[in-house]
Amino acid sequence: MFSTKPLHSFHLSSVANNVAEINSIDDLSCLKELTDSGEYIVIGEGSNTIFVENYMGTIVLNKLVGIELEETKDHFYVSVSSGNNWNDFVVWCLSNKIYGLENLALIPGTVGACPIQNIGAYGVEVKKFIDNVEYYDLESGQICTLDNELCEFGYRDSIFKHDLKFNTFITKVNFKFPKTWQPQVDYAPLNKLTNPSANEIYDKVCEVRALKLPDPKTIGNAGSFFKNPIVSNKKADELIYQYEDLPNYHFNSTSKKLAAGWLIEKAGLKGFSLGNVAVHDKQALVLTNHTGNADGKELIELASYVMKTVHDKFGVSLEPEVRFIGKHGEVKFSELNQNIYG
Repeated sequence: MFSTKPLHSFHLSSVANNVAEINSIDDLSCLKELTDSGEYIVIGEGSNTIFVENYMGTIVLNKLVGIELEETKDHFYVSVSSGNNWNDFVVWCLSNKIYGLENLALIPGTVGACPIQNIGAYGVEVKKFIDNVEYYDLESGQICTLDNELCEFGYRDSIFKHDLKFNTFITKVNFKFPKTWQPQVDYAPLNKLTNPSANEIYDKVCEVRALKLPDPKTIGNAGSFFKNPIVSNKKADELIYQYEDLPNYHFNSTSKKLAAGWLIEKAGLKGFSLGNVAVHDKQALVLTNHTGNADGKELIELASYVMKTVHDKFGVSLEPEVRFIGKHGEVKFSELNQNIYG
């Protein structure tokens, strides 16, 4: 058995049956053997994955790295292997004067995870810059390519969470960046910057995240634990009338996006602890393994309490953003109470 504690950033105490690495495309044939012989799950840096129980299968670690650049008169085309660290790639772009991803600074995880989650921050989603995604089809043993539109990107969502969830291994993400760049500074605190450069935006995002978000090497966490909820315009207007300082953003013609961290804080839960887990005292959107000794049962109990408290106060349902792994693979949060408490 292998400890999962160093393999995911929440550092819960749990074990897995086996661990394997994918270091090259050739290793993917071994991955197919794993799928034929038993349970497995693919992770990069484990920043959005939480092992809430002992896992009975094989953890497959994505170690594919490399970056290739081509350019035309109007665009940069960058092909990035899926095991590259995301923030390292953002820094690489800035050093090569390729702009657009600076708002997504310091988001933990690998490049291969970015299309699955359609990562986003400060008014920018990665789908804007993804040209296509290459993946290994476990059924056919072939490398396939999926264009942006076919990825079915949504808010923290994509086809890789649905139809392609169980039979793909993302190998590369191919990006397309226009050489004409406009800063995206609609969201606070970036909206206080005056005619900023991409590097200045990156530095500001890093400054804010460093102040609010705990370093998982010091305090176990998975970054933003909950999605920002989407509610109807009517519901949003009712809450804004009652709470004038409620951060809210246009989502589409019928709905708005609310700030989950604000809701949790206003529900009186900022800094709230339950055994070995806690709501972070600087950013209520983050749950932490604040003693380093937490287990899955404690985390699920805290998350459930936060969700119930927010719903009771505001009538808004929160949904976890993170990925939960149980005994036999990924499990929905709604099933966890039954799985863990019996």
